[in-house]
Amino acid sequence: DVQLQASGGGLVQAGGSLRLSCAASGFSFESHTIGWFRQAPGKEREGIACISSSDSSEYSVEQWKGRFTISSDNAKNMLYLQMNNLKPEDTAVYYCAAERGGTAWPCRPRIMDYWGQGTLVTVSS
Repeated sequence: DVQLQASGGGLVQAGGSLRLSCAASGFSFESHTIGWFRQAPGKEREGIACISSSDSSEYSVEQWKGRFTISSDNAKNMLYLQMNNLKPEDTAVYYCAAERGGTAWPCRPRIMDYWGQGTLVTVSS
């Protein structure tokens, strides 16, 4: 079974940093596109960044470039999201997800096939 377990969320002050982790099992990173998404209260789920090992592509949504960085350790089936200079509007549930095949772009929630349970990030002002 495919499983995705996000962790690392919590309460942080504005300007602080967090590193989210996603432990994946039941599939190979080499044949899937994996990424980070978030859903803020009252808003739709949105993509942050995705990585595809099949075509060595990486895509980060423009609005988070410079603050959020995606990385992966394929040998460990781990996905990471480094978040810096956090703002109160970054408060959301953060999810990792995987798509069979695919490419890093467009990194949209609708095309992902598997989802983890999410980890809550709360940024206080």
